[in-house]
Amino acid sequence: MRAVEFQEYGGPEVLKVVEAEVPEPGPGQVSVDVAYTGVNFADLKARGEGYRVPRLPFVPGLEVSGRIRATGEGVTGLSAGQEVTALTDSGGYADVALADAATVFPVPAGLDLRTAATLPTVLPTAYALVHAVGRLQPGESVLVQGAAGGVGTVVGQLARAAGAGAVYGVVSGGAKAAYAREHGYDEVFVGAFTEAVRAATGGRGVDLALDPVGGETFRDSLASLAVFGRLVSFGNASSAPAWSVGQPELYPSGISVGGFSILTLAATAPDELRTLAERAFAKVADGTVSLPVTAEFALEEAAEAHRLMGTRTSTGKLLLRVNA
Repeated sequence: MRAVEFQEYGGPEVLKVVEAEVPEPGPGQVSVDVAYTGVNFADLKARGEGYRVPRLPFVPGLEVSGRIRATGEGVTGLSAGQEVTALTDSGGYADVALADAATVFPVPAGLDLRTAATLPTVLPTAYALVHAVGRLQPGESVLVQGAAGGVGTVVGQLARAAGAGAVYGVVSGGAKAAYAREHGYDEVFVGAFTEAVRAATGGRGVDLALDPVGGETFRDSLASLAVFGRLVSFGNASSAPAWSVGQPELYPSGISVGGFSILTLAATAPDELRTLAERAFAKVADGTVSLPVTAEFALEEAAEAHRLMGTRTSTGKLLLRVNA
């Protein structure tokens, strides 16, 4: 089978198409004949700096859609030929991928495999940020970093559907700002945002801030909170040192900080992940949210997909077309 791997860390050019053996599912696993693979920023961090890479060579790819090829010992409720979408630990950039059965989901009725490939990482993450961890209440305001990305696109729509009083976004350019306004955002700030947030909220700040960047952006998001506000960190795109907060930051305004990682949740609480996924996927099936596929590449063009995402100009969701 074909697979895209890297044997050293570096730029998109280190991604190479190779011939590999078809993996066989072990106990509790399934193999999937891949139709589409989602491209995520975590894939770029893996390629560039070894994020979550146990050893080289490494085949990236955290989410796929396709049809079950085979099931391993002990797997129930899933069968060969069934259309599924799956969260994978790695290996999605290939003709055949392995996934734990706990993170394999039947494609919701009415959705095709192309749409299904956009679901596994983004939708449960966005749903958790708004509801499970962020606990957004009707009338509250929310500030979202990366508002034009995959998670940001869905969060804006979910927040609006949840009755948010105001949905603010932060992006890196004007084109992204226009895109975000089309997907649930009331106001979008380009670049620096702390003063703009205070101005937009009459000096109050926001009730909920969502940050996948870390570093100075994390600190500025913290400074943008209202009294009793919450900040949820769900990534570290900046590769800055791990953040820490304590009494000096939290006590004066009674603010709180939480965190979320869908990959960690998949490993530690798969039942909770299934619940999140089912609720999140339902929001796509009923038309509450949509995640546009804004660019699609052949599997052999994975390096081009990485180059596009690395420019920070892409919006929505990027896919690799494997065996559509």
